[in-house]
Amino acid sequence: MTDFWSFLLQTLTASGAAAVLLVVKAMFRDKLSPRWQFAVWGILAVMLLLPAGFLGRYSLVNWPIIVEVLKSALTGRFGTLTKVTAPVPLPPLGPPETVWDCLYLIYAAGAVLLLARYLAAYIRLRLALRRGRPVLDGRVREAAARYGLPVCAAVKVEGLPSAFVCGVLRPVLALPAGRETDEKVLLHELLHLKYHDAAWGLVICFFRCLHWCNPLLWQCANLAGNDLESLCDQRVLERLEGEDRRDYGRILLDMANEKYARAPGTSSMANGGRNIRRRIQAIARFKRYPAGMALVSVCVALVLACPMVVGARAEALPDSENRYVVLAAARTTRCTTYAGAFDAYAKAMLTGRTDYRALCAPLAEQDTLAQCYGRDNVEGDWNWLPAEGLWRDNLDRFSGYQIYNLAQSGDGWEGLLALTLNSAPPGETWDSGVYDRWMLTQRLRAEKEGDRWVIVPQGELRAMQGDIRDGGNIGLPAWEYTAPAGDFTLRVRWQTTSAVESGGAPNWFSVSVNTAPILNGEFTNYFDQIIMADYTGAAEDKAGYESIGVSYVPLWAGDERPVLQGEGGMNGSGSSSDGEGWGQNILDWDWGDTVFLVGDGGSRGDFIDPPERYAADLYLNGKKAAELTLLPSEGGGLVEPRA
Repeated sequence: MTDFWSFLLQTLTASGAAAVLLVVKAMFRDKLSPRWQFAVWGILAVMLLLPAGFLGRYSLVNWPIIVEVLKSALTGRFGTLTKVTAPVPLPPLGPPETVWDCLYLIYAAGAVLLLARYLAAYIRLRLALRRGRPVLDGRVREAAARYGLPVCAAVKVEGLPSAFVCGVLRPVLALPAGRETDEKVLLHELLHLKYHDAAWGLVICFFRCLHWCNPLLWQCANLAGNDLESLCDQRVLERLEGEDRRDYGRILLDMANEKYARAPGTSSMANGGRNIRRRIQAIARFKRYPAGMALVSVCVALVLACPMVVGARAEALPDSENRYVVLAAARTTRCTTYAGAFDAYAKAMLTGRTDYRALCAPLAEQDTLAQCYGRDNVEGDWNWLPAEGLWRDNLDRFSGYQIYNLAQSGDGWEGLLALTLNSAPPGETWDSGVYDRWMLTQRLRAEKEGDRWVIVPQGELRAMQGDIRDGGNIGLPAWEYTAPAGDFTLRVRWQTTSAVESGGAPNWFSVSVNTAPILNGEFTNYFDQIIMADYTGAAEDKAGYESIGVSYVPLWAGDERPVLQGEGGMNGSGSSSDGEGWGQNILDWDWGDTVFLVGDGGSRGDFIDPPERYAADLYLNGKKAAELTLLPSEGGGLVEPRA
């Protein structure tokens, strides 16, 4: 915890767990043993030791949304995300600038001062015990031997109201001077010693200091201490019989009016009149719990612990028009995969929803998004995008999206988002002779920001013409490979497309798209390749060519060139799922300078790297003319479409 809001998130998370524990403990107060009643506090201890939102999971309630709503409403800031890096107060990141910074300093100072106060009380008590007289009568050792319990050094001290064990590493049994201590009292304290209850008292004290300003957790600390004493009573009663049990109750009754403030690292039978009366009532109800109840106790604890400790992830935005609530939910609902971040951004484009953009927006952009958010956001407003008037009413929302040419770049991923437009943008014409659609494109980068993936646009929105056919989109960039062979240059365009699929592939041919972001989505990747031959010879030599064909296979690093099976004769093509194929064209009398030979592709679930090179055999007039190795052009980078 480094600021007021991280403390609030931590203490609210623990308070929710504490409230549930109190209800469940009340339900099972007389049904499950004192061992369970004390042990179940371990669930709350785990919640207090784990940073709130550990591994991105929320306990019971989506507490981060509540904290973010309060922070945004009270400070007007949307560009921060409250994180609990440690469950203890740490020095603030800078000097106090707001009232909330001052409140955090007050909290941290209070925790330190209370801890110092307890430490000072413990030191004073240890010094007082040093002045005590060692016990030499051997009664402590006799009691320990009778019940098979460990023993420690014992001293008698003037003014003590009751016996107690002090210390964890070098414990001392302190006994009141001037009167004989009953053996049952010794049994109680030696049981504290055996089960290291002084150490548990230190743990309770530590949590009390951490959350000193939370009355609910302060009360839980008191109750945990009382349950520790009740558990020790249970252990005593299990070793006593008949009249000794009634005597033990009378001993507790004599302590009902004693005033003794227990110091950290100590144990004592006396823990306040009201609590002792409850303990006497428990003695009257004492029973030995059957062995089978242990299994029941464990099952109840596990059922209780799972929703609190494990928790659940938030996977949907709330149905609200309040911008504080919606944007807080968007900031705290993480895109857990880079594909999920791309999906959220694409669907923000399709729907115009500002909150979808907030799901995958860097924190630095959240304040701007908050200013753009409007009441019509549920239907889409697109106010967060520039130049929205050029395309928002022209967007084909039913055709989904594709991420073209996805590639890893450093610690992130980059790709070209492509959406379909219904018509040409203003001032543009539709060249239907070459292309069959207009597309809206934007280059995007997904990168990690803390534990969430975000999208950073790498360029402006751009309208482009394209033509989707077998082998990819000839209007968009692609990796290109070339090799010359006589009067021809063989050229291969390699292109990948990626989308998160749910309820039907969101591709160019779908009639409906799931527009809800899939934040943990994974890409389904497609590869496409177009093989073409560019004529570079003299125009008068064209008549000498009647057919052209090719056999090809993509090769990655380490692949050896295989023997390719040639094809000749009539027009046709064929391919395999690994990208190997062939194509043959009969040339017309007026064939152009670029001959489309074949286009094909396939799909894979994992990412597809572009090939290192291509192996190809060129056939002219039905005969093999050359064995070629096609290498990346222009340094292997993406090549813009040719006119």
